[in-house]
Amino acid sequence: FGSSHCGRSRKREQTERTPPARAAPRARAVFAPRSDAMSLKLQKRLAADIKKCGRNRIWLDPNEANEISMANSRFNVRKLIKDGLIIRKAVKMHSRARCRKNLEAKRKGRHMGVGKRRGTREARMPTKVLWMRRQRVLRRLLRKYRQQKKIDKHLYHYFYRH
Repeated sequence: FGSSHCGRSRKREQTERTPPARAAPRARAVFAPRSDAMSLKLQKRLAADIKKCGRNRIWLDPNEANEISMANSRFNVRKLIKDGLIIRKAVKMHSRARCRKNLEAKRKGRHMGVGKRRGTREARMPTKVLWMRRQRVLRRLLRKYRQQKKIDKHLYHYFYRH
C-alpha cells in the first residue's frame, strides 16, 4: 500500500522515463493559400450562422467566387442568399435499406453462427421463457379440450398441474 514504486528502484524508474532519441526534424512544406483562389471562410461562417446550420451544409457558387468574396458583412451575405449565390444544402440521407436487407437475412438465419454470438445461450433465449411459452400453449389446448367436453374438469386439473 505505502510505496508508490512497487519495489522498483528509483534509478530504474528514471531511466525508463527518458524519451527515445528522435531523428532530426524534416523540413515541412509550407502550404500558403494560392493567390488566385480567395478565402471564403468568413462568408461561409456567416452564411452558416444566418441559415442556422453547419458550415458543411453551405454551398457557395464557385462561378461567383469574386462576388461572394466581396461580401464582408451579414447584410451582404443575406443579399447573396436571397440572390441564390449561397444555398443551404439538403440534409444528407441516412438510408435504412442496408439495415433492412441485413435483418431480412438474419430472419433467414444468416450471420447468426457461433462467431457472431455475444452472450450465453441462456442470455440469448432464457429457458424460463421457452418453458412459459410451452406451458401456455399446452394449457390453451387443455382449455379448448375442456370446452369441447373432450376432457372433464378433474382430468383438466390433473394435466394443468403435471
